[in-house]
Amino acid sequence: MASLHDATRGQLLFGGDYNPEQWPREVWEDDVRLMREAGVNLATVGVFSWALLEPKPGEYDFGWLDEVLDLLHAGGIGVALATPTASAPPWMHHRWPETSPQDKDRTVRTYGSRNAYCPSSAVYRRHADAICAALAERYAHHPALRIWHIGNEFGTVCYCDGCAEAFRTWLKARYTDLDGLNEAWGTRFWSQHYGDWTEVIPPRKVQYVINPMQDQDYRRFASDLLLEGFKTERDIVSARNRAIPVTTNFMGFFKDTDSWSWAPEEDFASVDSYPDPNDPLGACWGAFSQDLTRSLGKATRGGGWIMMEQSTGGVGWRQVSTPKPPGMFRLWSLQALARGADGLLQFQWRASKQGAERTHSAMIPHAGPDSRVFREVCELGKDLLGMHEVAGTEVAAEVAIVMDWDAWRAVELDHQPHSGFKYVDRLYEYYTALWQANITCDFVAPEADLSGYRLVLAPSLYQLSDEAGRNLERHVEAGGTLVVGPFSGVTDPDERIRLGGYPASLRELLGIRIEEYWPLVDGLELRVGSAELGAFTASTWAEWFDLASTTARVVARIEDGVLAGHPAVTVNTFGEGSAWYVATLPDAEALGRVLRRAAAEAGVAPVLPDLPEGVEAVRRGDRVFVLDHRTREVEIRAA
Repeated sequence: MASLHDATRGQLLFGGDYNPEQWPREVWEDDVRLMREAGVNLATVGVFSWALLEPKPGEYDFGWLDEVLDLLHAGGIGVALATPTASAPPWMHHRWPETSPQDKDRTVRTYGSRNAYCPSSAVYRRHADAICAALAERYAHHPALRIWHIGNEFGTVCYCDGCAEAFRTWLKARYTDLDGLNEAWGTRFWSQHYGDWTEVIPPRKVQYVINPMQDQDYRRFASDLLLEGFKTERDIVSARNRAIPVTTNFMGFFKDTDSWSWAPEEDFASVDSYPDPNDPLGACWGAFSQDLTRSLGKATRGGGWIMMEQSTGGVGWRQVSTPKPPGMFRLWSLQALARGADGLLQFQWRASKQGAERTHSAMIPHAGPDSRVFREVCELGKDLLGMHEVAGTEVAAEVAIVMDWDAWRAVELDHQPHSGFKYVDRLYEYYTALWQANITCDFVAPEADLSGYRLVLAPSLYQLSDEAGRNLERHVEAGGTLVVGPFSGVTDPDERIRLGGYPASLRELLGIRIEEYWPLVDGLELRVGSAELGAFTASTWAEWFDLASTTARVVARIEDGVLAGHPAVTVNTFGEGSAWYVATLPDAEALGRVLRRAAAEAGVAPVLPDLPEGVEAVRRGDRVFVLDHRTREVEIRAA
């Protein structure tokens, strides 16, 4: 089995997407010279090259790619070679229109952009497999090859008749027969009972509200369908040389692909991450994505992760694309290194002069190498040369945040009590409090092994399986600490409401019984009192407790309005541990107090205590990285 170590060879990877086909040949040798000057040792090649590699069906032109790989190898630069299947050539869509994807209203998304293909199309799959096989045949043993990069940013969802047929096949495997499907989907409601498999279709545009389980299952299916395409391409290229590790680039918190199911199919994880430099908490958002990717890396076949894409400056797609100020590119790169990355790659090497991404920054900007940006790139390359011993070392975490794609999709289905209750927002609020306290965390699936963590946070777990509920119970019973956020434990994986009072599957663990959820209109704030946490405000969400059945200790109560006297924060002893419940959305400072209190009780300490605001500390291996995200000097004394 190949691993990230096979690609890094004991070094930190540094480089980016290289698109030589956009430039005349006389630029290529200069590119290699400048890459060497910058300390680049890896270039990602061929991501969107299909139309040039196969200008007509079955007619390949690899001559230019031969030249590029040979030039890079001669310059001591390795290659992450992509299968170019993210964007099919115009000839495919023109000759076989059925390869284009369709929206929910059956509108065809035609060619002229990228990632426009139907994942279930047999024609697309046949041609995609063929070019993968041709690339593997030619380059699997090329001395420059270090990584196979499959596709790019998988996420296309299609609702055509071909996908409908594939969906029915997927459903038959999941439910066996129509009785199982009808029971799972609750089709007694609104006369939706199915009597023949041909009646079952994707959740297309409907008159009113789609069946929630039809929607939920289609999202599961769409992720699995894309994963099957990834696995097919992976197996084709790996068969030629199993010593080359395989990955594809995740997009962090991306709803349409369940990364927990994808990670075990990769040799290591990688991510594209683009925090906004205008965001005062941009560094926190970057760390949020990095910690998720590091956690996914633990679930891969070989372990580890790299930053597959980030920007040196502005990006082309943001409404206001402010460049990164001097020093920020280096700072955010070192943050990813601190949080476990063994490679830092950028999109892209040389800024495009044409095309949709012509305004996106690059390692060599439009101004050329005589520029602030390229000088900063070279400085980072020199930094990394002195830090290769970090490669392969671990980032330790005693805290885990439960992240579940099914729960995410379910809590944001139509007809929920509050359309503004967003899953990733809830995770980010809890994560931000930890990041500001310099407490490192992993992310885990609900049924994952929790034995290595002192504190587990579940900011939002609306949909919860029985096994996941028992898993949380075992963690607390064995002496762990748990913090659960509001609107959790409401349904099972088939979107059936668990009856008898919320959160049914967690009632004993949390020591509470909730009769009603009480979403709040925008702008309304509740006053909350607590002798232990201090007074604070809360918004968006609250809950009406069955006070007679709540056995947990109340830590904070609502003080005004119709919910006056009802708990806002509780804690319950269960076995050897304790389970906290936060029944509302406290203001940021108050949530920080709750989580710091839970962390202290769990025996979790910051990497470095009492740091100035905006200073981040992360321990990786035997090193502590200290990163100052403010523009002022600070003095830090470490014991």
